[in-house]
Amino acid sequence: MLPVVTIHDVATKRRPAFAAAELSAAETIVNDVRHNGEKALRVWCTKFGEIDDASPLLIDQPQLLQAYHAVDADTRQLLDRVAERIRHFAEAQKHTLNHANVVVQGGRAGHDWLPVNVAGCYAPGGRYPYPSTVLMTAITARVAGVRDVVVATPKPSAVMLAAAHVAGADAVLAAGGAQAVAAMAFGVVAPRADVICGPGNAYMTAAKYLVSAHCGIDMLAGPTDLLVVADETADPALIAADMLAQAEHDTAAQPMLIAFSEKLVMQVREALTQQLNHLATHAVAAEGMKNAFAMLARDDDEAAAWCDVIAPEHVQICLQHSWAFRAKIKNYGALFCGEHSAEVLGDYGMGPNHTLPTGGVARYAAGLSVFNFIKPRTWLLADDQNPGYAHLLRDSAHLARLEGLAGHEAAAAQRLKKL
Repeated sequence: MLPVVTIHDVATKRRPAFAAAELSAAETIVNDVRHNGEKALRVWCTKFGEIDDASPLLIDQPQLLQAYHAVDADTRQLLDRVAERIRHFAEAQKHTLNHANVVVQGGRAGHDWLPVNVAGCYAPGGRYPYPSTVLMTAITARVAGVRDVVVATPKPSAVMLAAAHVAGADAVLAAGGAQAVAAMAFGVVAPRADVICGPGNAYMTAAKYLVSAHCGIDMLAGPTDLLVVADETADPALIAADMLAQAEHDTAAQPMLIAFSEKLVMQVREALTQQLNHLATHAVAAEGMKNAFAMLARDDDEAAAWCDVIAPEHVQICLQHSWAFRAKIKNYGALFCGEHSAEVLGDYGMGPNHTLPTGGVARYAAGLSVFNFIKPRTWLLADDQNPGYAHLLRDSAHLARLEGLAGHEAAAAQRLKKL
């Protein structure tokens, strides 16, 4: 368990978001739902045991409210508390966005931030249903100002429906996988989504890839991963607990460790063996740990460089100087600074979103946020009384002439003639 590898070995150990087989299967489902609508959607949902012949595909707000009151008071209060923390952070993100209105040559220009109309929020419901993901996705869309929010999840339980109510969803689509993505992308049963977000299995992710020409998607996320960077001051038992927490997500999950001594790696191995034997999710976590590895760094700079190459979904810094090390890295989905800042706190709603880029995608992508649902729309207001307006028209006509676009040149030249 936890073999020591080099940075050159890492690429061979990372798994893609989906393979050719999943893409082919997803394409069949997506095309069927796109062209045959609700009938095809119901066939696929029935085939995968998500509904029966009499079950509704779309669950509306009154039923979500009913489910909320059906769960116990402790669960309701828990969902409300977590929702408030997620909402608070999302609102803080939104407040960083400002409209622009600036003087430019010939007039004024700017941009306005406008939300999309419809968001499709996917929450897994297979091995482990995730009410936390319902909250993370739907609340973020609502805070962004999205008009219609639909949550898709297979075989939704009362807790999942209650979470959708707390998140302010308009409805729940009782579908999973590629068929749910297709339904949201093409407006089958549910409103047609402008953006589809949320994590899922390889078939769901392949479907997001296929529909990305028709609507926005947050990212193509594969198996979950965690990188712990730790020195001798770190507690091996806590490192092991965090790695196992990641491993239990999925048999394809990947816990990773960068340490500065073989002694710490050995201590973490011992803690992993001891804790794994008593873990209720042992069967899944043991398979996930087969994907785990450790690396031995000489110093902080080397560890930081490796971290940016790996670009992990989660990076947990367990160093004596964790805050200083934070400034050395830039490629990660979410960062947890210090061993008290457990990754589980991010999973369950301390604030930032837990829908994050995996498999190295953090080199260029970020986690889900209000920014996924808000688009900057630019505008300009030319002033024909502005002295710069004539110069602007001449430059436009000149560039159009260089490009051979006579119509563009004429559109500028005619306005110039009117001055």
